[in-house]
Amino acid sequence: MSSVNSDQSESKDNARKRVLIVDDHPLVRESLKKIIQGEPDLIVCGEAEDREQALEIVSATRPRLAIVDLTLKNTHGLELVKDLREHFPEVRCLVLSMHDEMIHAERVIRAGAHGYITKQESPAKILQAIRKILGGEIYWSEKAAARVASKIARSAPTTTKFDLLTDREMQVFQLIGSGQSTRQIAATLHIDVSTVETYRARIKEKLGIDSGLELVRHAINWANSPNA
Repeated sequence: MSSVNSDQSESKDNARKRVLIVDDHPLVRESLKKIIQGEPDLIVCGEAEDREQALEIVSATRPRLAIVDLTLKNTHGLELVKDLREHFPEVRCLVLSMHDEMIHAERVIRAGAHGYITKQESPAKILQAIRKILGGEIYWSEKAAARVASKIARSAPTTTKFDLLTDREMQVFQLIGSGQSTRQIAATLHIDVSTVETYRARIKEKLGIDSGLELVRHAINWANSPNA
């Protein structure tokens, strides 16, 4: 009897849609796992804290969906999103982040993600986003969708100063706001220190910032604001 029950349980697990969780905070991963594992049609096939671990698990388990945080250990989540689009296009991607979707949602969709949702949303909303993306649709809030529609209607290339920043410049700006030094940013993004300095100069020019100290203050204030 126990053998039959075991076989039935294994069969049910195989029928559930596999989800990979990528976040550098163990508590967040555990919370997401509890939400997902409680659903009869979903199962967590792995957890990762950085890009390298995530790609290894994707290669081994072939999940249907990867839930990716923008801020990861040793790299930026946007780089993982691009990797998934290039090397595993069959894996759909939901970005789950603490940062304001009005700044990041359109950017991550362009990079290859299929949805964006903030960590402030309820478990029900997160599950709604997961199922919508697994169903072949794009998920973002009505507010973000309205913003994009408004841009298209007005043929406006940008609506905020942060839209002026490239993906890499935005990554550098976020890392400055998290308190990382130029050398730490270079190590995190696997680029030269001189390249980071170039990005810092471009960010200051685009955001109308005069000094390095002002840039740091601006980035920290942004990172700690309710809309960040």
